[in-house]
Order: sequence, then structure tokens, then C-alpha cells
Amino acid sequence: MSVAARTREGRTNPNASDRGERGLWEPRGEIRADGSLLERVLHARGLDKADGFLSPSLTDLHDPSLIPDLDEAAHRILDGLRRGERLVIYGDYDVDGTTACAILYHTLRAIEPAAEVRSYLPHRLDEGYGLNADAIRTLAEQGTNLIVSVDCGITAIEEARLARTLGVDLIITDHHNPPASNDDLPEALCVVHPRRPGSRYPFGGLCGAGVAYKLAWRLCTLHCGSARIHPDLRRLLVDLLGLCALGTIADVVPLMDENRAIVRFGLTRIRSSPIEGLRALVVASRLDGESVSEEDVGFRLAPRMNACGRLGHAGQTLELLTTATGERAEQIARDLSRLNDERRRLERRILDEALARAKELEMDAPDSRSVLLAGDWHPGVVGIVCSRLAETLCRPSILLCEDGDLLRGSGRSVPGFDLHDALLQCADLLEAFGGHDHAAGLSLRRDRLDELRERFGGICAAALAHREPIPTIVYDTNARAEELTLGAFEDLRRMAPFGSANPRPHLRIRDARLARDPRSFGRNGEHASLSIASGTNEVRIVAWRWMQRLPDLHRGDRLDLIVTPAISTFRGARPEPELVDLRRT
Repeated sequence: MSVAARTREGRTNPNASDRGERGLWEPRGEIRADGSLLERVLHARGLDKADGFLSPSLTDLHDPSLIPDLDEAAHRILDGLRRGERLVIYGDYDVDGTTACAILYHTLRAIEPAAEVRSYLPHRLDEGYGLNADAIRTLAEQGTNLIVSVDCGITAIEEARLARTLGVDLIITDHHNPPASNDDLPEALCVVHPRRPGSRYPFGGLCGAGVAYKLAWRLCTLHCGSARIHPDLRRLLVDLLGLCALGTIADVVPLMDENRAIVRFGLTRIRSSPIEGLRALVVASRLDGESVSEEDVGFRLAPRMNACGRLGHAGQTLELLTTATGERAEQIARDLSRLNDERRRLERRILDEALARAKELEMDAPDSRSVLLAGDWHPGVVGIVCSRLAETLCRPSILLCEDGDLLRGSGRSVPGFDLHDALLQCADLLEAFGGHDHAAGLSLRRDRLDELRERFGGICAAALAHREPIPTIVYDTNARAEELTLGAFEDLRRMAPFGSANPRPHLRIRDARLARDPRSFGRNGEHASLSIASGTNEVRIVAWRWMQRLPDLHRGDRLDLIVTPAISTFRGARPEPELVDLRRT
């Protein structure tokens, strides 16, 4: 994340010569000359030091009752618990879905320990995403009275009708793109969604786990008959912020508004969680003894939690987050680590194949604006490969897996391009689709592939005609080498948690003098250490995986650099900025 090139949403850089080794450089906003580094970065992002952004609080969490249908859903669930009804939490197989399931599971068990609460996760390969008719029929035959979906269901029109026909009450909680009109919502008992038409909820960026957390909170207040929740339930809600933070980071929703509070406080609850399986996963991820950061979640915990859902069934992850204890929890955590290693090997192979196929079909040509490929690939990893493909080729991308007469797969966008809207324009060619502006799932008949490729390509070409498909690296402000101090970096760290809509700061250093020849380090010598002169002092810049791609640099060369702040704690804290990009001046 610290060295990833990011495309500036909705803009192009008019100065094509302002280009580094990795792409075009563009300021995020107005470059301010006065003030501290922190004040200048906040100014570039349209923020103010005093507006509360730097000090998220749990009081920032909005009233759950403002989410449409949430109160009705909470009352119905509590009535079901009191009557001893059979209740099923129906989730998704990714981190957001499994954490959402676990949040409701623990809350309902705490409210009514004897309640008959089960969870159901569809099999990614056999059933696909979301509510499906066969599962609803089976659950109805088993005597289920109430199904509560989490992280799915907003497009389940036929499935909602089936549940009603079978006499099963269906409550949908979701955060994926809703229809434009309430008339087009599924005919469920309740549709709990912060962005459904007419919603008064002040923030639309919650993930599925965030919506589930809001429902859990309201269940607790209604159960207690007051906003003052019983201490045991209050402790539970604070602990469940850890699960909510996992889902929020993994689902790449904007880390703004109340999501900042959820993640800031949730990260502190992960290592000390009362959920034994989550603690076992922390140990298996080699994070015990450390604080858990947003990067630890994104690169170590979340990939392990996703691994079994990608290559098998996500039931192991859900068990880990709900009932697993002792040796069973440790075994599942080890299994997830092994599956994650297998997933990475598979992902690398498919990405290499997809890049080669895209090159063969000239989808990487300068005049191309989209990628759409189909192949005999593992459906559990095409989504993450599609993300890598879109990032590498800087084009909206769709990868499809062959499944008999059907093709199923995933799409990923680039900033400034609404993928969901593009698929909406192709809806007559598709069997099903759904998702976000930036990521979606879809299926179509094989004989529609060429037509979809042509139409999707045309939509992308029209929308992105004036944008060169190369990375654009966005920087926040200019900085002098002498400003790269420990105090300044500690100040900038107050902007954390970093992630979607709040990336790590990027600082541009102009006309720096290289104090010595670059030096390689690391097991294979793949990393580089650069030193730039700052008066009589030198500032060391770490260039991860840069050694083989550095231009021929020597002591005395003048450079422009973009760096991101980082603090090394090896043998004492010191500033150690990381290289994002560079160019000769």
C-alpha cells in the first residue's frame, strides 16, 4: 500500500513531462506553502486540524435507528428470540460477510443464550454469492422461522418472494448498491440498508459488518429497554468492534466518518478479543506481542480469513470467529495459513496467464481502455486476480471462469469509473450481477461473451477516452528533506487509520541531492537504500523492491522524489520514509 501507484479520480495530469519511473505525478489538491506537514496534508484533502478528523471517538457513531427498517428488524428478531423460533443468519463467504455473521451470532447468544441461532454461508463454487432459492427451501424444510441476511440480499427479488411463499420471514441487511427506487427493493419483511432510497442515515460508507454492528447495538438497547446498556452487553459491543474493524478494512470501504472510529477502536480489540479463535489467528499470523495495524489486517489477517472461502468453504472462518476454542481454534488458524499460501501460488499463476492473454489480445495497447477475459481459472481467486489486473493495466477489468454454458466471474474498476453502472448498461446480456461502483460479480451465457466484450469495451472507451491508461501517483504536498523528522511523522500518523478514501500521505521532495550511491539490502539484494542530503545531515529513504528498477544513479545526482512517511523502530524510533517514485531533474 505504501508504494502502490494510485490513479487520481476523475482527473488527468496536464503536465505529461511530470513523470517518474512508475507513472504521472499529480497533486491531490491545492498545495499550501505554510504550516506544518500535517496541516498542509490536511489542507490538500479538504480537512481541518480542528474538525475532529484526527480524534475519532465512539460518540461519532450515528444512531442505528436512522437506518431504514432497522428498528422493525430488531423488534422482529427479539420477538423471535422470546418465542424460541429457529433463526438463521445468512451471510457471505468473504471477511465482511463472516465477521457480520459473527457479530450477530455473539449478540443474539448474549441476549438469549438458549436461542436456536444458526448461521448459513453459501459455498462460493457450488452456490455462488448471496441468497439462493435452494438454500431457502432447505432452511424452510428444517423449520426455520426467520432468516436474517448480512452483507447480501439487496438484489434478491425472487428469493425474497420464495421466502414469503414458504412462510419464512426474511430480513435483509446489506450495503451493496441498492436500486434507484424503493419499488424495486426485494419484498422482504425488512430491508436494512443505509443507502436505500429515502434514507436519512448520514453516512453511506458502512460495510456489511458495519450494518450488522448497528443492528446488534439496537438489539442491545431494545433488550435493555434503555440507551444505558447492561455492562455485560456494553463490553460485548466494544469487543465486537474488533470484528467490525476486520470487515471494514477487508471490504475496502472509505475510512472516513464513523468508519474511522470503528477501525481506530476496533484494532485495539483484536489481540485482546474474548473470541478465542480470533486470538489464535493473530498468533498464527505472527502478530502476537504486537499491536495490530490496518496494514496487518489487510495483508496478514484478512487474506487468511478469505482463503478457505476462496478455495473451499468459509465455514471454517466462521467457526473460528464463533465457537472454536482450544486445539480446534489453533488447528483452524493453521489451516487458514496453509490455504493462504496455496491461494497465493494459484493467484500468481493465474495473474501471469491473464496478463499474457491480455497482451496477446492487445488489451494493453495504448488505445485500449478495458480488459475482459475468460478462461479455465479457479473461481475462488479470480476476484483478487482481477484486482491485480486492473491495478497493473490501469483499466476496468473483468475476469470470467468457464462453468459449462455459463461464465461467472468478477469485475474491478479504476478510480473515476462506475463499474456497477457500466454493468447496468449491459444488464440485458447478463444472467445476474451485483456489487459496488468499484467491484462487482457477474454471470452470463457463453454465447454472450463477444457481445459483452464489445459493449463493455465501448462504455469504457467513451468514459475514459481522455485518460491515459497509466498509473497516476497522487501526492499531498511538497516537503523539504529537513522536514522529514520523527516528530513530523508522528504527527502525520494521527491521520490513521489509513485505507480507502484516506491513503497514507505522499510527500514530494524537489531537487534533492543524492548523498551517496544507492546501496542494496535484503536477502536477495532486491531493496535499495537512498540517502539524500539535508544541509550537513543525510536522510535515509527505503526503496522496497526497487533495486532492479532504479535508473543508473550516482552520488551527486539531483532527484525529485515522492515518499510516504514511515517510522523504523529497529534500535530506537527514527524517521525512515519509503520511496513511492522518483525522477531525475
